[in-house]
Amino acid sequence: MSKKLEKFGDQTPFCEPYWYQGGFSPYYHEGHVAFRAKVRRFVDEHIRPNVDKWIKTGYPASLHVKAYEAGIQGVLYPREHGGTRPADFDPFYELILWDEMSRSCGGGVLGQMGINSMALPPILLFGSDYLKDKVVKDVVQGRKNICLAISEPFAGSDVANLQTTAVRDGDYYVVNGLKKWITGGLMGDFFTCAVRTGDKGFGGLSLLLIERSMPGVAIRKMETQFDNAHNTTFITLTDVRVPVRNLIGEENQGFMMIMVNFNHERFLIAAGACRAARMCYSEAFKWAMSRKTFGKRLIKHQIIRHKLAEMARMIEALYSDLERVAYQFKCGVPDWKLGGQCALLKVNASKTFEFCAREASQIFGGSSIVKEGR
Repeated sequence: MSKKLEKFGDQTPFCEPYWYQGGFSPYYHEGHVAFRAKVRRFVDEHIRPNVDKWIKTGYPASLHVKAYEAGIQGVLYPREHGGTRPADFDPFYELILWDEMSRSCGGGVLGQMGINSMALPPILLFGSDYLKDKVVKDVVQGRKNICLAISEPFAGSDVANLQTTAVRDGDYYVVNGLKKWITGGLMGDFFTCAVRTGDKGFGGLSLLLIERSMPGVAIRKMETQFDNAHNTTFITLTDVRVPVRNLIGEENQGFMMIMVNFNHERFLIAAGACRAARMCYSEAFKWAMSRKTFGKRLIKHQIIRHKLAEMARMIEALYSDLERVAYQFKCGVPDWKLGGQCALLKVNASKTFEFCAREASQIFGGSSIVKEGR
């Protein structure tokens, strides 16, 4: 049954999701409302005041423990693994989490929380009890971190043609290869790593848990276009001896695990991109209300109104897409059946965010390319 909830946050049109501004929704209840307030309070108190500083220095790893203690980081995970998932948990809690966390105004603060949620599921779903005991609780509770290590200089989206090899040598795999664009590598204690254990193509891939402390693991930061408080890294693996018991699932079955895992990644990335696009709209709208050109406020120019209307149209459509996919997850549709929907969702999110960033830059004019002032 649809329900109208108490208004929350910024009531400027389209600066918040529709249900924050008095709209009816069949998806949300008081548990969602309380969690939304908790995440917003954490972001406003602990993240937003420090973003500019942390973009230059990186954010402190201890922030993950603080987020766990606040009941935020653990919400995605079962209680038996140290999580704080409520009894009425559903995918809309996760949608709220990534949407609210993305209000931090960019910079990647607590970005590792999203990466952890991408790299842990293969262990939770397919890993042995040994691997779960070794990794999961420490990551869930913020003491350690885990990254995905899939992409390579030779193959990003072309996962089936990864070249990093893992050759069996008794009770070990000897791993050699390169991993590129690995988000969060400087913070990672563990890596869910795609390796080739068999023949060419998708049928020869496996997943291994590689530990940062293993000899032969070298990690360096890759400089990116925009400074951020997180990091993108390049990893070199040279004769890394990984115990066979660190195999995640079955040998040569890694490709399907990766493909299934991608759908959750697409969902959380799209949720973050949607809020980032909304922040672009919000800042541009408020700037247009205050800035004057040719004797009148920017908002009075028809072309500016058109830009804002197009931004709002795309953002609201994207948010509806997110809710539709979240509802499919809630109804028990398995990840592997949602590949097409999640792929379209991520494309829609990418196009929406790019469009809103570009149009906001046009509305801000020269102020959009400097780091001082408005």
